[in-house]
Amino acid sequence: MPRVLDAVVIGAGPNGLTAAVELARRGMTVEVFEAREAIGGGARTEELTLPGFRHDPCSAVHPLAIGSPAFTAMPLERYGLRWLHPEIPMAHPFPDGSAAVLARSVGETAMSFGPHDAGAYRRLVTPFLGKWDTLAADFLRTQWNGLPRDPVMFARFGLSAIQPAGLLVRRFRDEKARGLFAGLAAHVIAPTSSLGTGGAALMFALAAHANGWPVPRGGSQAIPDALAGLLRAHGGVIHTGFEVKRLDDLPPARAYVFDTSPTALARIAGLGDAYRRTRYGASAFKVDYALSGPVPWKSPEARRAGTVHIGPTFGEIDAALHAAVDGRDPSVPFLITAQPSLFDHTRAPEGKHTFWAYGHVPNGWEGDATEVIERQLERFAPGFRDLVLARSVAGPPELAARNANYVGGDIATGSAEGLRLVIRPKLSRVPYTTAHPAVFLCSQAVPPGPGVHGMSGHHAARAVWRRLRSGRGTGR
Repeated sequence: MPRVLDAVVIGAGPNGLTAAVELARRGMTVEVFEAREAIGGGARTEELTLPGFRHDPCSAVHPLAIGSPAFTAMPLERYGLRWLHPEIPMAHPFPDGSAAVLARSVGETAMSFGPHDAGAYRRLVTPFLGKWDTLAADFLRTQWNGLPRDPVMFARFGLSAIQPAGLLVRRFRDEKARGLFAGLAAHVIAPTSSLGTGGAALMFALAAHANGWPVPRGGSQAIPDALAGLLRAHGGVIHTGFEVKRLDDLPPARAYVFDTSPTALARIAGLGDAYRRTRYGASAFKVDYALSGPVPWKSPEARRAGTVHIGPTFGEIDAALHAAVDGRDPSVPFLITAQPSLFDHTRAPEGKHTFWAYGHVPNGWEGDATEVIERQLERFAPGFRDLVLARSVAGPPELAARNANYVGGDIATGSAEGLRLVIRPKLSRVPYTTAHPAVFLCSQAVPPGPGVHGMSGHHAARAVWRRLRSGRGTGR
């Protein structure tokens, strides 16, 4: 008789590895199976353009990872994870060379908005300052699973968090504050009229004030590599280059934990149309660059920032998001950009730089947005094209080919519009469990959703642990 493992994890992204680590630390036998030759999922680092230029194909800046309750409970620094901080977490420039900034300091952030909105911003964030650990534990979870740590703060934050960003920005009068806040909300890839986008924007702002918006030294690959090191220290095993097409491909186990899309889980586990109503959202179009010098931003603040949002106004950002969600070609995209080589010298040869930018496009879009992206970059950084040594372009088909979880290029593994930000992939008291008693879902398709924070894996591991302790996990 073959040995029966306690748990098999399918997919070695941050959530799958987090779930594996948490189960292995409880003394369970765990093996991970990854289809690609390298672990990491959406947190990998590769030479996409030229030798010596190290790029992050997907996630790159990690405001939620550094303050994640799952990661802070693990000694990941022992396994090589080191955070590097830019001088300014994020800048939001305007064509005249001015900028709003999201700084570590609330005061510096507020003063970049101008006199009308400085007080409004302070009033918005002050009740939650110094309370990140409680806030993250209460909101990076399944909202109806147990009582919050601080019910009063939970309720107070929730009153703002449930609002669409388009409503929350009415607190501000001027374009600098309104544009910056809309850019933060746009990380959700949903129109600013969607419920919960205000809460996402506020969480990103509070993350900057609490822990910054850092990058891992050497690239995002450092996060899964550290998780893998910790997993192996607890006896876990990782198999790469092993594509799972059905459960019978795997060794016998008491639980199977999927760091995949819901539709892939249903196909592999034989659950039929269990997730037939899963809706995938708009995609990204990303360009990674090797540059001969730093990006020549007009804004001095942008030259000091790790992340730069290119909008600039609330109206332009909202129009770009609506175009992507409504299925229209991009014309004036909202861009999220970063240049990690400014403060991580392992990313590029001496004197050279890595840089990336992405905008939003319809799910499955097969066009080429390189020209409109670079036209937008030149608007804020004249002469940018003259610095390009090489570029690597990835639209929805390429993103989906790199990572099977990104169905149609949806880097959130499921639409985050409206209540889908918290009810994902479908309404369920315990969304990590499935109709099969031994099959679980741990990817960002389940709460708390998109981002490299490991919390979906953390909560899924707890669901597995409870099920196996009760003796209800039957395995195969």
